[in-house]
Amino acid sequence: MFTYTVSVTTGKQEFAETVNDIYLTLVGTERSSDRTLVDKSVVDHFARGSVVSVDIRVKEVLGDIVLVKLGKEKILFNDHWYCKCISVTTPSGDSFEFPCYRWIDKEQEVVLRDGKDRLPQDDNMKEYRRMELDSRQLLYRWKEWRPGFPMSLDANSNTELPLDIRFEAAKSVDFSLNYITAIKNLGLNKFLQLSSWKDIADFEKIFVKIKNSESEYVMQNWNKDYFFGYQFLNGSNPVMISKCMNLPDKFAVTQEMVEGSLDRGLTLQEELKAGNIYIADYAIMEGVQANATDPDTKQYLAAPFCLLYKNSQNEILPIAIQLSRQTTVGVGNTVFLPSDNQYDWMLAKMWVKYADFNVHQLVTHLLRTHLISEVFAIAMYRQLAAVHPVFKVANGTGGIGIVEVIQKAMKTLTYKSLCFPEAMKARGVNKKEDLPNYYYRDDGMMVWEAVKSFVSDVVKIYYSSDETVQKDEEIQAFVQDVCFSGLKNSPKECEFPNSLKTREQLVEYLTVVIFTASAQHAAVNFGQYDWFSWIPNSPCTMRKPPPTQKGQVDMKYIMESLPDRRRSSWHLGAVWALSQYQDEELFLGVYPDKHFTEQSVIEATKTFRKKLFEVTNIIKSRNEKLKLPYWYLSPDRIPNSVAI
Repeated sequence: MFTYTVSVTTGKQEFAETVNDIYLTLVGTERSSDRTLVDKSVVDHFARGSVVSVDIRVKEVLGDIVLVKLGKEKILFNDHWYCKCISVTTPSGDSFEFPCYRWIDKEQEVVLRDGKDRLPQDDNMKEYRRMELDSRQLLYRWKEWRPGFPMSLDANSNTELPLDIRFEAAKSVDFSLNYITAIKNLGLNKFLQLSSWKDIADFEKIFVKIKNSESEYVMQNWNKDYFFGYQFLNGSNPVMISKCMNLPDKFAVTQEMVEGSLDRGLTLQEELKAGNIYIADYAIMEGVQANATDPDTKQYLAAPFCLLYKNSQNEILPIAIQLSRQTTVGVGNTVFLPSDNQYDWMLAKMWVKYADFNVHQLVTHLLRTHLISEVFAIAMYRQLAAVHPVFKVANGTGGIGIVEVIQKAMKTLTYKSLCFPEAMKARGVNKKEDLPNYYYRDDGMMVWEAVKSFVSDVVKIYYSSDETVQKDEEIQAFVQDVCFSGLKNSPKECEFPNSLKTREQLVEYLTVVIFTASAQHAAVNFGQYDWFSWIPNSPCTMRKPPPTQKGQVDMKYIMESLPDRRRSSWHLGAVWALSQYQDEELFLGVYPDKHFTEQSVIEATKTFRKKLFEVTNIIKSRNEKLKLPYWYLSPDRIPNSVAI
């Protein structure tokens, strides 16, 4: 008799254990073992984090072990079991690893391949590969969530999600618990009434309990023009600022209006030509219906222009704001200026930040990180077998106005806009010498290059040539599924690839997938409490219409415009909850699940971590010199994937 020792590792996730019967079958190159029940005298059940060893005895040597068939059968009731991995030691002492990292539900048999990665064209067990993908495509189905939106997974609630992508029970309620905790611990439940705040200082009543150095700095400096401009570079929505070479037709600003704000002695046209004028254009908000779901509060929207000037001190200052977009100059096209009275200028800036808040939540955050990452993830599960190397690299997974904004934003969701360096070039903000102190850009470029280098190293290991990429039917099906299914509502000009012809194209595509779900999401998510908790700095709603003339508003009108006590409390609780990291968060470069077993990929991962550590230290050293540190793209604070 020959003995094969099989070790079965159960995951540490909550509810990972099982009391059901577990069966094992070893499939070798020569023959297979009998289906073997794990002896209940050995273990009562597969406990969380346990490693159970079983001896399987056979009359003849099986050859190299190429498959493990894992069966689960109920005793009294079905439960969910998370199998982490299985290792097999042969009679001759050779070891074979079979990564699993999946939930096994109901009574089913799972076929595990060994940990070696294989491209489909190099796989001599294509039937098992096809069976795996056929099964996944039945489980992961596309569904149109809203007309014009990216496609999403066909599941109406968390409980309908496939187990392998369902959040752990503890994580699935983290946001809700954080929100409830915030409402309670911040004392916000005392302010859940509709009345307005008395004055700006009154907002401190809901702000004082959970202040951090960043949010307190915002509270102290929010109304200063230099700080208003700084947020376009390094706030929670650092993607709106663009170099302005020509003024938009609907923007009624003139040389005479802004000449007092230009400190180089040049005209507006000369400053435009010199590259010192920038703009934040909220055209996407034009014509959008305000939220009418709250019968107690009428709400308003606007689509502002904000003209920004890089002065001789390299400060970014607002020099003109227009809140409407009439085609002719008139009452509705008033241009507000820093020289106006303090209330006119304060309210104009608030309207810009209100528009910015809406675009951040719906476009920058929801669409361009969460929804697009979901598209990539679904296509990956549907088209890439578990032994495909790319599967292992990329694995990590109000009212009518919302729909209108997302549908508009889909028209500008281009593939190139997700490529970080291309996005910087498109907005004319890619050069440090032109626009210094843009830490989002600087840190983002370092992280992008680190991710790209890692992806390139892995791609070179598995793809010897461009032809190898072209012959990989699974990677081609993956990008086609993203293009023709997940993003079928995108216009053709968005130019998402429907095929990949070179290794370079594959590297860029995978870098987009990883960067979007990790770094880009971190940059626009985890600073929300810092920047949005001081309500006057980023109002979540406006209860009065935008002013159309100067000299018509006072502090009373401003307070009646800003969110009331109840909505302010909801807002504060939400941004606090959104800004929290998950318990046991895994950060970029940390991959505890050993999907890869090849030494070359393990070495590439070590190199990746080293580069990320270097980036972290560069950012840490710079931040020590700043009054307001920028850390949102520090790799040690970038989770591996979108979490909420």
